[in-house]
Amino acid sequence: MRKFIGVLLLLAVITVAGCSSSSDGDGGKDKEGEASGGSDFPEKNIEIVAPASPGGGWDGTARAMQKILSDEGIVNQNMNVVNKPGGGGEVGWQYLKEKDAHTLAINSSLVITNNVLGQSDLTYKDFTPLATLTTEWVALAVAPDSDMTSGKEVMQKLKDDPKSLKIGVAPSLGNDDHLSFIQAAKEFGVDVTKIDFQVYESGGDVVTALLGGHVDAATMSVSEAKEQHQADKINMVAVSSDERLEGLDDVKTWKEQGVDMVFPHWRGIMGPPDMSDEEIDYWDNKISKMIDTDAWQDVLDNNGWESYYKDSDETKKFLKSETDKYETLLNDAGLTDK
Repeated sequence: MRKFIGVLLLLAVITVAGCSSSSDGDGGKDKEGEASGGSDFPEKNIEIVAPASPGGGWDGTARAMQKILSDEGIVNQNMNVVNKPGGGGEVGWQYLKEKDAHTLAINSSLVITNNVLGQSDLTYKDFTPLATLTTEWVALAVAPDSDMTSGKEVMQKLKDDPKSLKIGVAPSLGNDDHLSFIQAAKEFGVDVTKIDFQVYESGGDVVTALLGGHVDAATMSVSEAKEQHQADKINMVAVSSDERLEGLDDVKTWKEQGVDMVFPHWRGIMGPPDMSDEEIDYWDNKISKMIDTDAWQDVLDNNGWESYYKDSDETKKFLKSETDKYETLLNDAGLTDK
């Protein structure tokens, strides 16, 4: 009898051990079949920082991500957008620097240029690049009655006399609108240190100045110029894209006008410093799924943005090349001491 009970107990132990082994036999897969590696990440609510006030591109990007990642069931944790305005992104990015991988932040070229201009000690290397998401393109526009009908004609006048035209830009020198113009002018052979830039507070103010004859040409994002161009209130004479844009088939790229230049006005997302490979892989997976949804394409279409997706590894290389580019342009424009 004792031997029989002993055999039963041994069989019970073997059965329990077998069940336990079977339950782990999927190699630690989560419900989507992705390797979890035994990690519980994410463990708490997720924040997406918009380093600006509500409204505008940074906030719109953050809120679009939060909605799509949640609505499409890509991320199951509760997600919140947190606005941290101030310092051209500085306040939000300083906040991110003290967080863990449950907090992400939208970024743009300002994470590079703020540092190059001596306005911040932060660089992209202080964070974990996760993705490049979207781009807008930059337009050059003139008044509809201007005698200049192409970007090339604008540049030719500046090459002959860099002080001959007033160029409107907002909201400050050193931003993408300004530097895209600097790069085009530099490629054309203009002395960019002598160009007469007139700085305004907003893109709307630049358009008003152009219509009022206070500037001869203006550089601004395509989204700021498109409606006015289509209404024949201004004349868009060049765009910084690599090919003509939908709805603007009459506007030539800089490359079509003999200026070898493509200049994106991009936005991306980054995490705090020292993220683990596993955490980076998690966000690579989730963001790549997000950008493939119809909902994300609708966001791009509704805002006049284009997909410019690069994963974490590609984004790290991209930010390095962008830093080299911006350092050169800012130096050429006379905005740095180098």
